[in-house]
Amino acid sequence: MSKRRKKKIARVIHPSVSPLPLRLAPLYAGHLQVFSDASQKRHGGLAAILFATPDSDAVVRSRTVPIIGSNELELQATLFALEQARDLFPGQQFALFSDNQDAVLRLNRCKTEGLEQDPELRQMLGEQELVVTLANASICWIKGHGSCRGNILADQHAAEAAR
Repeated sequence: MSKRRKKKIARVIHPSVSPLPLRLAPLYAGHLQVFSDASQKRHGGLAAILFATPDSDAVVRSRTVPIIGSNELELQATLFALEQARDLFPGQQFALFSDNQDAVLRLNRCKTEGLEQDPELRQMLGEQELVVTLANASICWIKGHGSCRGNILADQHAAEAAR
């Protein structure tokens, strides 16, 4: 007699109506909202999702890159998102959301303590001329795989770019 397999329960995530969950949306109303994510499959994938206003359509940018370590790839995704915000919305203040705590901590440390404490990141920012853009950004951590529509879109597009 064969054993019955347990059915795998598919978790359904209902995305928020606005780019951010309702509890966070009032904190960033009126700000450009930028979401970044990275994915590893056969290649590395980076994604940046930008919302000019909470009611606007998402501007989606993605890129395929060589595979590197997970945290390095996530840091590359945040730098890619900074680059997209600079190019599409020059000089504008914005909030950048990432689900990777290491990338958020490194960027915030550079903002508060100066770029001298992280020479590798300083070189990465300088090569892409993102130092001024970083000064215009509020870097925030957001829980991954939750109900945040902006993060869900970033995750999907990063996975597509990583194929």
